[in-house]
Amino acid sequence: MMLQFLTFCWLLLFHPFYVSVTEINHNAKNQSIEISCRMFYDDLERELNKTAKPGIDIVKPKDKAQVNQMIADYIKKHLIIKADGKPLNLSFVGYEIQEDGAWSYFEVKGISKVKQVTVHDDLLYTAHPEQINMIHTTVNGERKSTKLDNPEADALFSFL
Repeated sequence: MMLQFLTFCWLLLFHPFYVSVTEINHNAKNQSIEISCRMFYDDLERELNKTAKPGIDIVKPKDKAQVNQMIADYIKKHLIIKADGKPLNLSFVGYEIQEDGAWSYFEVKGISKVKQVTVHDDLLYTAHPEQINMIHTTVNGERKSTKLDNPEADALFSFL
């Protein structure tokens, strides 16, 4: 695993890459699932400009509410999560720009326990044939991860 990580890091230095990272955490105390999703903001902005009126700027938006809605709609269309077979209705919390990334945050309340998480993630697949989507899922302190290479878009995580 460490060798794979080091190889991946080395490749990043010499080749352009397209990757998103989605973190899915079950918070037993709050009985919720918290989701954060990181993409390069220029890639996300380019996708939003394809589907909306051109000129959307997510770093310095003219209409923050409009950009919030566009980001929420795009991610909800391309990131579908089920807990124990039930589709989750992701509530958009907001987004922020950190360095070259856009972090988007969602929450689903009323989830007391989870044994299985299924994810369909095809974020930015239409933008980049070489897109990689990393997914990290944590339930009861147990973290599981996978990597989806475009066009692979489905992952299953099982927990005791």
